Amino acid sequence: MLSAALFVVRAVVRAVARGPGSYSGRPRGRWTTDLSTRTLSGDRPGRNAGAMRLDKPEFRAAIPACVLAGVSVAAWAAWLGWDQRYDVRPDGSTSGPYAVWQVVGLVLTLLVPVCWAAARGHSTAAVGGTTAGLTLAAWVDWSDDASGLFMVGVVLVMAGTFVTTAVVSAVTDTLRRDLPLPR
Repeated sequence: MLSAALFVVRAVVRAVARGPGSYSGRPRGRWTTDLSTRTLSGDRPGRNAGAMRLDKPEFRAAIPACVLAGVSVAAWAAWLGWDQRYDVRPDGSTSGPYAVWQVVGLVLTLLVPVCWAAARGHSTAAVGGTTAGLTLAAWVDWSDDASGLFMVGVVLVMAGTFVTTAVVSAVTDTLRRDLPLPR
């Protein structure tokens, strides 16, 4: 399974790097490449090689979700990734590592791209991409916890992000239908 995924990723990277009709010499159209082990080694494809088009609806639908996942990871890094220590108050109690203003900043930052994607009809991508991005960021940020309880926090981040982005996307999608936005 992993080798098949790497095969596809390598074919996509080569297709993007070389441009239209990249391997076969035949003009197959923009963002098209032949899937064949021969083409990956630089040879011409065999007659049974299948063509993979990057402008298929499946690929186009994944782009907003991937962009939102990347934006979510970047927003986590900008707002929460740099603060890793607990604050000790004068009475000896601890709080943190995140302050309220950091979490509010993260939420408000992600509200803009989620509403933007939902207003353009990508509600599923808004929910899935943001949830995946924040879950991944929480996993990476908290995975060094020796107690193993970081998974509880990661699951709570995932559930909270899913519910919140689903509600925001539903409201935005409803408003979009009632008040059409310019595209």
